[in-house]
Amino acid sequence: MTEPQPAGHRLLRLVEVMDTLRRECPWDRGQTHESLAKYLIQEAYETLETIEEGDVAQLREELGDVLLQVVFHAAIAAERPGDDPARFTVDDVADAIIDKMTRRHPHVFGGAQVSGTDEVWSNWEAIKAAERAEKARAGGGTGETSVLDGVPFAQPAVLLAYELQKRAVRNGLPAELVGDDGGAGGGLFAAVAAERDRDRDAETDLRAAARRFDGRVRAAEAAARADGREPRGLSAAQWRAYWEAAGG
Repeated sequence: MTEPQPAGHRLLRLVEVMDTLRRECPWDRGQTHESLAKYLIQEAYETLETIEEGDVAQLREELGDVLLQVVFHAAIAAERPGDDPARFTVDDVADAIIDKMTRRHPHVFGGAQVSGTDEVWSNWEAIKAAERAEKARAGGGTGETSVLDGVPFAQPAVLLAYELQKRAVRNGLPAELVGDDGGAGGGLFAAVAAERDRDRDAETDLRAAARRFDGRVRAAEAAARADGREPRGLSAAQWRAYWEAAGG
């Protein structure tokens, strides 16, 4: 009887396939970190959409596309000269996340005791703050950091607002200080805070609202076409009638 293979053994074959593509495929060989950046974002959003649709079977394929991007970037980095400080391999990527996860979960991999999720989050923030300070000192800085360091601005605005608010409040900023500052977008920022106060994820909820809107518009259009009317030619009153019917 064949011994069962350990979980993850096919990842080795994926690395081999990627190395072959870098050698033998002109398109793959010509890619860089910069040229691939858009695909990483695209594949992440396609994965998100699959999760929202509840298509678990398709999720396997979409996660594979995300994993390919990780292996692709690692293959590119591994081609740098051995003495290049920017060189790393797929194993270095794995080592980095293994080290991070074990370091940030001392209640699992160390002797720390926690009373619940809130204490897990508190420890997580403290550990991340220490990591950022150490990184700053290693870069020649003083080690002084902001509680907002590490929040990437290259993300959807609603998610960015949520992450900034969450990070600040979790590190001691009074929640009432998060709100509308009177400037452009202030009302939207406050709306995100209101959702967060309800223990809701504003990004997810807004996407859900967008999907409901999309579905209702399409239902109204279908009803209009069933009546022999082209949606683009509907009057405002007709739109309202079909809209109300679609909302039922």
